[in-house]
Amino acid sequence: MSSKQTPLPVRPASTPHTRFPWHHFTMRFSSTPRGARLARRLAGERIDAWGIAYGSDTHDAVTLTVAELSANAVRHGHVSGRDFRLRLSAEDTAIRIEVTDTRGERLPTLPERPPLVQDGGRGLLLVAALADRWGWYPSPDGPGKTVWAVLGVQIS
Repeated sequence: MSSKQTPLPVRPASTPHTRFPWHHFTMRFSSTPRGARLARRLAGERIDAWGIAYGSDTHDAVTLTVAELSANAVRHGHVSGRDFRLRLSAEDTAIRIEVTDTRGERLPTLPERPPLVQDGGRGLLLVAALADRWGWYPSPDGPGKTVWAVLGVQIS
């Protein structure tokens, strides 16, 4: 080893162009319609505290996405006695929403065309329309899956 070593570059914790500070929120909710409503409400309060104002297009898109993914976890991912988990991450210019349920065999798929007369079946179509990207992966914590969506942030 030579006596002269080049120091490794150090990346600053925050760069000047960062538009949005990093925030994280995780909570479990009962796998019931009431739990889904509470998840949506708390997500709305949390992102408002992070600087995304109530009534803004971004706030509405995030809360609608949380509502749809939470409702799907309750309707299609429900296992008696098991909760679903909501995780929000705000990093730089995007919000990542993750909803984890315990039914890994019921995977999310987009319908080829929206049902015209049914009362359901449009949730993932809304998520796909609102999100910059979305998908799912098997739950790392045990049985189940995590459905995620990433939405760009526009701060006024």
